[in-house]
Amino acid sequence: QVQLVESGGGFVQAGGSLKLSCAASGRIFSIETMGWYRQAPEKQRDLVASITRLGNTNYADSVKGRFTISRDNAKNMAYLQMNSLKPEDTGVYYCNGQVATSRWGTRNTFWGQGTQVTVSS
Repeated sequence: QVQLVESGGGFVQAGGSLKLSCAASGRIFSIETMGWYRQAPEKQRDLVASITRLGNTNYADSVKGRFTISRDNAKNMAYLQMNSLKPEDTGVYYCNGQVATSRWGTRNTFWGQGTQVTVSS
């Protein structure tokens, strides 16, 4: 129905940068909010950053000033630019979206499969 696919993860040294991409496809009428979540080993999945359709952003305190979330509504894509990476940024990064699949339907949450980001010290 709706699929989100992440790309751009990998290995990087502390202080380096990565840019993640998320492509949403399928039965999409609109996407109100898109976000990036991180799940570190043995920890719960936590919000990293989110962005509304109109461009309002929210960031976890731990990434403020280092990460930037953006989106392209016409392409149904979201991005996460990660700078000054730290070992504690290591984890699986998941893209999600609050998606309406019809003009009158309710929004549902869809998740990507995740992409691994490993920051070495």
